Amino acid sequence: MTEAILLVGGQGTRLRPVTVNTPKPMVPAAGVPFLAHQIARAAAAGVTHIVMATCYLAEVFEPYFGDGSDFGIKLEYVVEDEPLGTGGAIRNAAQRLTGGPDAPVLVFNGDILTGLDIAGLVESHQAAEADVSLHLVRVEDPRAFGLVPTDADGRVLAFTEKPQTPEEIVTDQINAGCYVFRRSVIDSIPAGRPVSVERETFPGLLASGAKLHGVTEDTYWLDLGKPESFVQASADLVRGIVSSPAVPGPRGESLVLPGAEVAEGAKLSGGTVVGAGARIGAGAVVQGSIVLEGAIIGADTNVSASLIGARASVGTRTVLDGAVIGDGAVVGADNELRAGARVWCEAELPSASVRFSSDR
Repeated sequence: MTEAILLVGGQGTRLRPVTVNTPKPMVPAAGVPFLAHQIARAAAAGVTHIVMATCYLAEVFEPYFGDGSDFGIKLEYVVEDEPLGTGGAIRNAAQRLTGGPDAPVLVFNGDILTGLDIAGLVESHQAAEADVSLHLVRVEDPRAFGLVPTDADGRVLAFTEKPQTPEEIVTDQINAGCYVFRRSVIDSIPAGRPVSVERETFPGLLASGAKLHGVTEDTYWLDLGKPESFVQASADLVRGIVSSPAVPGPRGESLVLPGAEVAEGAKLSGGTVVGAGARIGAGAVVQGSIVLEGAIIGADTNVSASLIGARASVGTRTVLDGAVIGDGAVVGADNELRAGARVWCEAELPSASVRFSSDR
């Protein structure tokens, strides 16, 4: 049996307004809450028990996922009254674990989409007799991430969190947000206070002589912190670029959920998802976008790389490119919103009022 802790307590501020009413891991990607993909992939890799560490809008998780039986696992929930950081959340959730002190515990973040071989990471951890194993990936520009150099045997040599100078960039390997802990190591994390595994736990373990093992796997990896990344992840799941047993339909250029209506002459492509009860008007072109349940896309609109919130309405001939429209918002006809433009939940944008907007 492999146990896991799933960290889903963040507020998802960079994804607002989409996360005003919905925590980031519950925002639909490829037709289901993003978290469903992570749970399904973990279950397929042999994980049998997941403890979900929640905080922000914690009450929405259990009504959807229940006891985990639909995924063939046991699922439990632990709520943080105040945010405890990554390490504090792990320590808090560990109260529900059942394994012994040497048992491996998989820990992963609720906002990372990856093609990681989860079972392989656990096996590598056990073969290395490591205290903690970290999934690492290589990126072209590592400045926004935590650097993790390793020796030829994969032993972690140092941690540099978000390097600020060229001299600090000693590797292109970054912390990919998935770990395997020896259970006893989790129990050594201070309880009842905020703790960062990246800034406190891992450097402290390294200084104490613990064995930290890095597993570098060149696989699909995407941090879903920004709207454009979330939309891309959904499209990649729909198109099968990264696999998930939770995608509710065949892989292809689009996924139209039951109850949605797509008018004749509308064109869907690039991994677009149309949620239940949504309507796409005649002549509309929707590319690589997420249209959530009950949303309306008017006739002759052009929508690309955008996220349209639940029950939102986009008027005729409007152009959206890289935009985020909040739940229940109304965007009138003949508008043009590009390059990160966001319309807040329930807001109303009159017709022909904006030709171009950017928050970057």
